[in-house]
Amino acid sequence: MSAVPSPPPVLAWRDHDPAACGLPGMFLGEVDPSGDPGGAAERLWRLGARRVRLPGTVDLTGEAGPERAARTVAALSLVRDLTARAVLVDWELRLGLAVDAWRVLCHLQPPRRLDGHDGRTEPEGAERSDGTAGGGPAGDPEAAGDPGEALRAWRRGHYLCKCLWRVGPGFVQIRDRRWGELRRFTADEPEYRTAIDRLAYGAPAGSVRPAVLDDFRGERLVLDIGVLSWWVPYRVDRWLQESMTI
Repeated sequence: MSAVPSPPPVLAWRDHDPAACGLPGMFLGEVDPSGDPGGAAERLWRLGARRVRLPGTVDLTGEAGPERAARTVAALSLVRDLTARAVLVDWELRLGLAVDAWRVLCHLQPPRRLDGHDGRTEPEGAERSDGTAGGGPAGDPEAAGDPGEALRAWRRGHYLCKCLWRVGPGFVQIRDRRWGELRRFTADEPEYRTAIDRLAYGAPAGSVRPAVLDDFRGERLVLDIGVLSWWVPYRVDRWLQESMTI
């Protein structure tokens, strides 16, 4: 595991529902999940957190230096690991010109805001910032490059276990539905499991066997953030749906 910093302090509640979160005893306050990054989600879960709010914005725009890359990877890792536990995550994401890259992350809990947009549909006849009328059916977010439409599509299409990996006897398997159909990637060579463990919380690309990293990149299972490469799928230790539906 790489030396990625712990995620920052977060706000936490005992329930998903905003109305329930306002009741006495439901707010856990600011929680510091510092320590081993791989155990941050587990510590929050055991504390009773079922809704977590991350501070600031996860920024994937421009060139990320080593420190910014490490902070970004730490935040994304927490979002990923909390999603795997069905914890609702309030977070904000900035993709900039790469807004169509949202599909790589669409297995994660949808962000509260994407590039400053909250994803709400404009009233019928309302004028958008580009001067066109709003309120009509959402267009193709990949074609339009519109963060508001991308966020709405993300929310409509999100479900648990959309992109996960699991370990079987002598193999690892990734089950990926981010692209509209089930894609399976199965490997029984031990170097693939070693690479996943190394990439899970970010690692320099040069620390991973090139052929393995190329395979993962080809399937868009790795996201390059500055000097770090980060493992995108999450691992589940309990089925969140019946196995036949995954």
